Amino acid sequence: MNGKLIIVGMGGHSKVVADVARRCGYQVLGFLDSRRPDAPHGPYLGTVEELSERIIADVAFFVGIGNNAIRQKVAGQLRAKGALLATLIDPSAIVGSGVTIGEGTLVMPGCIINADSAVGRQVILNTAATVDHDCAVADGVHLSPGVHLAGAVRVNELSHVGIGASVIQGVTIGARSVIGAGAAVIGDIPSDVTAVGVPAKVIRSHR
Repeated sequence: MNGKLIIVGMGGHSKVVADVARRCGYQVLGFLDSRRPDAPHGPYLGTVEELSERIIADVAFFVGIGNNAIRQKVAGQLRAKGALLATLIDPSAIVGSGVTIGEGTLVMPGCIINADSAVGRQVILNTAATVDHDCAVADGVHLSPGVHLAGAVRVNELSHVGIGASVIQGVTIGARSVIGAGAAVIGDIPSDVTAVGVPAKVIRSHR
């Protein structure tokens, strides 16, 4: 057993977080959210603000919030209070040699992370995403289900790569950018943009 865990967030993403946590051997004590949910899918323990004033020494926390920026913010608040943040790697995932995975990251069922890749903190590697050798996935990134990164790809902070997108080798995706579902990324993508299509093209700036 890995011990006891409290999950922050009660949206749909937190359901799958709880499933992975249990497969990893955690006892899930319940969920925190900013407001009491109408249809809770587990024990509701109160708000983050209420519990953060009384961090429990022998309990780990995991931020099960899909929004990248909010997930990062809440994790920072918990870390500042001295909370222990768990890292969850589903037992079905394959993790190669020399891989590093940061605190607070979720690796979902069927994921593959190949040799010498680096995955940051508070990352979501969603169902069956693959990360090939020598990739760098920065803090707060979300790789949606079925995303495929070829070798030596870099995805910078807080970016979101949509379901089924593919990125060829050596490409860099800038910070806070969004890659559309099913996109084929064959060249570098700047920060703070949305890019969609085959091949992926920038259609919107977020600045």
